[in-house]
Amino acid sequence: MKKIFVTGGAGFIGSHICEELFKSFKNSKIIILDKLTYAGKKKYLETIINSKRVTFVKGDIRNYSIYSKYLKNVDVAINVAAESHVDNSFKSPLSFTSTNTLGAHVFLLNCIQQKVKKILHISSDEVYGEKIRGKCFENQNINPTNPYSASKAAAEVIINSHKYAYKKDIITIRGNNVYGIRQFPEKLIPRCITSLIKNKKIPIHGNGRNLRYYLSAKDFARAVVILLKKTSRGIYNVGSEKEYKNIEIAKKICALFNKDPEKYIEFVKDRPYNDMRYSVSTKKIRSLGWKPKDKLIDDLPKIINWYKENYKIFKN
Repeated sequence: MKKIFVTGGAGFIGSHICEELFKSFKNSKIIILDKLTYAGKKKYLETIINSKRVTFVKGDIRNYSIYSKYLKNVDVAINVAAESHVDNSFKSPLSFTSTNTLGAHVFLLNCIQQKVKKILHISSDEVYGEKIRGKCFENQNINPTNPYSASKAAAEVIINSHKYAYKKDIITIRGNNVYGIRQFPEKLIPRCITSLIKNKKIPIHGNGRNLRYYLSAKDFARAVVILLKKTSRGIYNVGSEKEYKNIEIAKKICALFNKDPEKYIEFVKDRPYNDMRYSVSTKKIRSLGWKPKDKLIDDLPKIINWYKENYKIFKN
């Protein structure tokens, strides 16, 4: 592939994907589109952005006019751009619908019009809804339970319809919680870390017993590359093997800071609805040769060090 186009490439997950693409496709040019909202920074691309192979474009995925210039002769287009913090989706649901659903639709239509050969869309395991027991498989019905997951599910419905209407194959990834450096401290892990750096209490929703799986951003990016190399269609779950209660995560991070969790964890009012558990089967993508390499517990000290060195960039 000679040219790759990535939306949301300066964000947390997007920047890791762009780095992996840069490393894996050494003869490809990469065009990165990002609005640079509060969660995206060009600094996250500092290892690749000065390369002649990389072009950065500041812009909104909903802006139709951008695509006519930058999607020309693109072989692969990847949609990562999204509003992703579930708490915010309860406060401002239409902004999530606008970016995650309308934005994905504008992206998709332009890819079809520009005859992009391969399209990959990043969705979420939250589209399945709560899964108290067992695992969710790619062929089962989706049942979103919050405005964020509903906006991602709506985008998937549009994508699915376009497979029939325009005879266009598309890859969709449904990933579980992703962790790593550069994540804005509204999500659990960086929120715990930055709270303790500032010697403040960690706010935990409800009773803290909600269960989540955590996958490293690097493993997620490697999954993207595997799918681009080995397929051109289908839905793929991407996730890790170990699940944790939210309170477990907070306590583990307290221990790494030598802080007493009884003093530094406070329970706050829960979301209007907070799924107790998500869980996905990754058998399908594992059949292509992918499996997670990183473990959260091993990575936490390195992530903490990164936030100690960089947390001031999140002040605004």
